[in-house]
Amino acid sequence: MEDANLPLSDRILKASNAECIDSRTGSTPSVIVIGGGISGVAAARFLVNASVKVLLLESRDRLGGRIHTDYSFGCPVDMGASWLHGVCNENPLAPLIRSLGLKLYRTSGDNSVLYDHDLESCSLFTLDGRQVPQQIVIEVGEIFKRILKETEKVRENHSDDMSVLQAISIVLDEHPHLRQEGLAHEVLQWYLCRMEAWFAADADMISVKTWDQEQVLSGGHGLMTQGYYPLIDALSKGIDIRLNHRVTKISSGFDKVKVTVNGCSDFIADAAIITVPIGVLKANLIEFAPKLPDWKMNAISDLGVGNENKIALRFSNVFWPDAELLGMVAPSSFACGYFLNLHKATGHPVLVYMIAGRCAYDIEKLSDEAAVNFVMLQLKKMCPDATEPVQYLVSRWGTDPHSLGCYSYDLVGKPEDVYDRLRTPVGNLFFGGEAVSMEDHQGSVHGAYAAGIMAGESCQRHLLQSLGDMGKSPSVSYRDDVNDASVPLQISRM
Repeated sequence: MEDANLPLSDRILKASNAECIDSRTGSTPSVIVIGGGISGVAAARFLVNASVKVLLLESRDRLGGRIHTDYSFGCPVDMGASWLHGVCNENPLAPLIRSLGLKLYRTSGDNSVLYDHDLESCSLFTLDGRQVPQQIVIEVGEIFKRILKETEKVRENHSDDMSVLQAISIVLDEHPHLRQEGLAHEVLQWYLCRMEAWFAADADMISVKTWDQEQVLSGGHGLMTQGYYPLIDALSKGIDIRLNHRVTKISSGFDKVKVTVNGCSDFIADAAIITVPIGVLKANLIEFAPKLPDWKMNAISDLGVGNENKIALRFSNVFWPDAELLGMVAPSSFACGYFLNLHKATGHPVLVYMIAGRCAYDIEKLSDEAAVNFVMLQLKKMCPDATEPVQYLVSRWGTDPHSLGCYSYDLVGKPEDVYDRLRTPVGNLFFGGEAVSMEDHQGSVHGAYAAGIMAGESCQRHLLQSLGDMGKSPSVSYRDDVNDASVPLQISRM
């Protein structure tokens, strides 16, 4: 009862069961990084390089978060992030990718309407298995571009925000010649399906005010043919990492942070960087004491969280067309689907079915076997000679308690300052993760990486101001010695 009357800051420091990362006065400043995705690992790497004592806590039994490269097929298969969006030296991940000698397979050039695939790389089929003539695919693709262009005028003429789907409906009412019928309508729905996959959300949930405001880097989009995990592995070298450590409470006060793990163990440091997925924050799975201010909680609630799942199939032989993407068109975007052909990019007999939005949540209601049967029905319509897979993998990001979704997107009516509020520190608590990335790079690996570095920099400035000159060498990014001209990015296109 006596302890209960002490100030919070004193109770934190008095906690006898807490492991103090900096246990003596005047010691090296310490930081706890919460979340072992690429943003958390990048933040930890930055601070370790700055001679800060770092402890990284990760709730899973592995690092990477939504970077999850599976090797059970005998080849790397990314069940989460798989593309580098912006194959160029300006991408903050380029130095690391070059230094590790990782190869990229470019799937599109700049400004592709399909975002990560060019038109000529797709083979589309109807629900009854007929292949769609490529000329129709190209023509409807141009019409889709025009429709999206017209949504800009809808945005300008309406003061209130609305969904992308509602804006498209207005465009088609005002320009009936852009409406499509029959097969062309189904192809148009497939394009809409691909757009929804970019946001991992359905078009009736996406804000028309901001959907096209992302600053996409140049160089097109490239698959990480050796998987994304080598980046995580390289960045995490030499960092004190504790796996299976699920943070349940974060207490802050008196320039200290106490982090409670699995409801029992405590760790104390000078500051903390929180990089857990936005879905985990929205679900209030971590208790904050004192509570986060309303402006921070509102920022968390004002963002949407998308969901995209993958069903990877390994076959004993290749029976499908030599295209990068096999798509199924349908009367609605919800019923459309597509397979990524990894054989085209890597030489391995693997197809990956990708599904986003509400349908991604629906697939999680099925068993793995039922989910595979569902996608195989589509594949057998496209390829009557299809054989059964010899192995399969199924992701469930939406219900995974460590993620509760994939990445953020802009809800209709979102306040303009939501990202600024999300990335703003609260005392000695700093925030990373893809959702806080600058320059509208939310949802990308390089955005999450850059957000981690940014959080590390902010945290370092705080430590310098609160603890004085740390007497340490200046921080450097990972492999800062590899400059743009020394080693080229290894890019292929079969």
